Amino acid sequence: MTSPEADQSQHQAQPASVSPSASSVPSSTPASDADTGAPADGPREQERTGDNEGERPEARLEQAVRAAEQALIEFEIAVETFRVEVENFSRLHHQKLGPMYARLDELDAQIAEAKAARTGAPEDIRAAHEARARVMPMPGVEELFHGWMGSEGLFPEAAAMLTEQPVRPPERVRPSEEARRLYRELARRAHPDLAQDEDERKRRDEFIARVNAAYGRGDEALLRELSAEWDAGPLPAERSPSPSEELYARLEWLSQRKELLTLVARELEEGAIGAMLRLAPDDPDRLLDEIAEQLLAQVAEREAELARLLAEG
Repeated sequence: MTSPEADQSQHQAQPASVSPSASSVPSSTPASDADTGAPADGPREQERTGDNEGERPEARLEQAVRAAEQALIEFEIAVETFRVEVENFSRLHHQKLGPMYARLDELDAQIAEAKAARTGAPEDIRAAHEARARVMPMPGVEELFHGWMGSEGLFPEAAAMLTEQPVRPPERVRPSEEARRLYRELARRAHPDLAQDEDERKRRDEFIARVNAAYGRGDEALLRELSAEWDAGPLPAERSPSPSEELYARLEWLSQRKELLTLVARELEEGAIGAMLRLAPDDPDRLLDEIAEQLLAQVAEREAELARLLAEG
């Protein structure tokens, strides 16, 4: 997929760019009709003046807030979509390629030990000890908690068990097109930022958390069930007209939220997994296969080198 910041640029209405400027607030001075030749007090001018008088002062500002809200929601969808791919890629990378990396470390240690045994040189002995230390590192948080907890908290499988949710690892890095379509539709309809009060926001927060979990597993069936559940749920209250000061505060909050999401997106993109995903934006699952092929070739090279050293010794 395209990165969140690249995806963000495709939307013209951006939260940070919508500000309570002159372009967002109705002008109190009618536009000139000099270019049309109509007199200032003619029918067209009277018609325009009448329209302006009938429009509430906050109307344009409300439109700017709505546009900023929709742009922020689209950006959040892009960031969350990319976060899911980064998380799934990381888990599948560890699951599928971890044994190959472990095998390479073991071969490197055996090669270093074979060289040290043959030469007896202090530097070779030191290199052998260092290589063996890499194979047997100090136990990490994951080992101490036996697969239940990592450095960033409970593993998804452990959290699912504690919350009585199905325990299922992702099947692939990028969920299916149908899962992505259902996720985007639900995120746009049930987004917490569309709530009008705290009770509604809490309901939406809890619902979106379930949507995110289902999307992270690529569970199309559950996403369809959630869509039907939302359709059958209570309708959100209609948005009532807000005073202009609340609209300005809303715009400011949207701008700050967008800046925070931009930082999150940048961290994801600049991380090791994000950088790997950029190598194969169209098919990240194929990237895992390519890395596996490279690792297998390296394993074969190390095994041949180790066999040669043992034969010479």
